Amino acid sequence: MWWGVAAALLANVLYSAGFVLEKRALAALPEVSVRRPARLLRLVLGSWLWIGGSLALASGFGAQLVVYRTLPIAAAQGIFVSGLVILVLLSSVLLGEETSGRERYALGAILLALLMVVLSLKEGSDTVSRSAPAPLILLVCVPSLALGVWLYGSAERRARHRHRMPTTGVEYGVAVGLLYGVSSLAVKGVSSHLTGSGFGGAVLGLLRSPYPYLLLFTGVFGLVMSQAALQRCRASLIVPVCTTVACLFTAVLGTVTFGEALPEDPLRLALRLGGTALAVSVLLAMPKHDPPPKPRSLSPAQELTSHEPGRSAAEDTGVPAGQGTAASPRKGDGG
Repeated sequence: MWWGVAAALLANVLYSAGFVLEKRALAALPEVSVRRPARLLRLVLGSWLWIGGSLALASGFGAQLVVYRTLPIAAAQGIFVSGLVILVLLSSVLLGEETSGRERYALGAILLALLMVVLSLKEGSDTVSRSAPAPLILLVCVPSLALGVWLYGSAERRARHRHRMPTTGVEYGVAVGLLYGVSSLAVKGVSSHLTGSGFGGAVLGLLRSPYPYLLLFTGVFGLVMSQAALQRCRASLIVPVCTTVACLFTAVLGTVTFGEALPEDPLRLALRLGGTALAVSVLLAMPKHDPPPKPRSLSPAQELTSHEPGRSAAEDTGVPAGQGTAASPRKGDGG
């Protein structure tokens, strides 16, 4: 069991490092869009920094396979949420992103949720399921994928509105989080097929299941959607929202679909459910909009220029000549 805890913490480090490296690479690239996926892939594959981030994410995927073979789904998700702390620290150091007071309080709540989930574990008493009915998996995953794609499209349409408030990316995070939640269930299914007798039998059984095809869909769409969202929004907020949604999705629906029982001991049950509820409150507490940018102060040279004789008020304010403002009536309007 403790090997699973160590693998989950390692996966957190790898995933956080991968997202931060990809974000830093995307900052140096032209604007990417989900409407031009071929161009997006061509740009990111030309960046060695982005490739390094992708390799870190792939390594995190490998660590995740170990986690799902040793820990119950609900417990694993509680530990994965702790990666938010690593992500915010790396974003602050490597990307220069500032976190708000509310976000810092949310990090403290995440650490408490992690502690509660870890305390709910007990060696030998938690069952780890190895299979789930394929129709039930599809019933859970297909509508979730459709909802995630629809939410992302809605966020894109609102983002193109000229007079919108600056968004933090919560909508993008929820959409991508649904895809990653489905991906987590698929990873859990893949890990269950690795116990088959012989390599050939395991591969054949895996190809007959829906898991590789769900991974293919979430891998392609998740890659394109997450890169466009990372370029537009702060990694220190969009990734925590994405992670929280994915973890809650996997913990709740994964426990049901794979039939893993919750702890029978009342205290351990309260700790595990309380940790999950605390993670929900973190998502709800996240701010939906970034504060408006502060007005840029003029340099001494610009201040001298703005007060040069002969410069009109229209030149100082940027208002074309002949157009009045709400505060200053035009000549001939009376008074």
